[in-house]
Amino acid sequence: MRRVPSALSIAGTDPTGGAGIHADLKTFQECKAYGMAVVTSVVAQNTKGVQDVWHVPLEMVEKQMKAVLEDIRPNAVKTGMIATPEMIEKVADLLDGEDIPLVIDPVMVATSGDSLIEQESTSLMKNRLMPLAHVVTPNIAEAETLTGLSIKTQEEAEQAAKMLVDEMGASAAVVKGGHFTGDATDILYVDRQIDYLTAPRTDTNHTHGTGCSLSASIAAYLARGNTIKEAVTNSKTFISQAIHDTLGIGKGNGPVNHWASRLKKDDILV
Repeated sequence: MRRVPSALSIAGTDPTGGAGIHADLKTFQECKAYGMAVVTSVVAQNTKGVQDVWHVPLEMVEKQMKAVLEDIRPNAVKTGMIATPEMIEKVADLLDGEDIPLVIDPVMVATSGDSLIEQESTSLMKNRLMPLAHVVTPNIAEAETLTGLSIKTQEEAEQAAKMLVDEMGASAAVVKGGHFTGDATDILYVDRQIDYLTAPRTDTNHTHGTGCSLSASIAAYLARGNTIKEAVTNSKTFISQAIHDTLGIGKGNGPVNHWASRLKKDDILV
């Protein structure tokens, strides 16, 4: 049988297509992995903000995951919005012992500033999901919440990345530096080494779904057999292009351009 790299997203929805499983499936496709998705929450949101959230019943989350695992077994999994403590426990139980590379995007707050996770879920994310992670990809605010540190400098971001790995059990951490000034520099800590992944900063508010898409790209590249460093490096290139070649749509924080890497010089978006 032909080996087709496959990746699974366990996350919430975005009916405007910029974030959540909608962004993840686009990313999997662009990064040449067969995409699958388990819906955790149905989110009424757009580029301007979140209007409402409905959490999928726990039993249905479990049935979705088992349906995938017993049939088209993923070569990598990423988690995004897992809002409730019970849901985090269930997802961790089902993934524990599966020996599938796991990328955790610790989604807590949407780009618009709306909270997407119940407060008591944070400790469970640290204690149950983090030790299963091959890679965890927090932004600065998420890294501060997870570690308790105040992160104002790259040195403090390095310290946070090391805590996520050395103290909380992830195999690698990417602390995203999108909220720093200057170039967009992410901190990768893996195999007890720090790497700086830098790209020129794009002056745009079209960044909706950036975190979802980066973590999904890492999962797709891991599914294809990349090492963690290779997967993160390739994904940094992918997301930098997606932010730079913006689609320019939406009345708020618009979505990134998932097919930017396929654009030719003379392509025009109309």
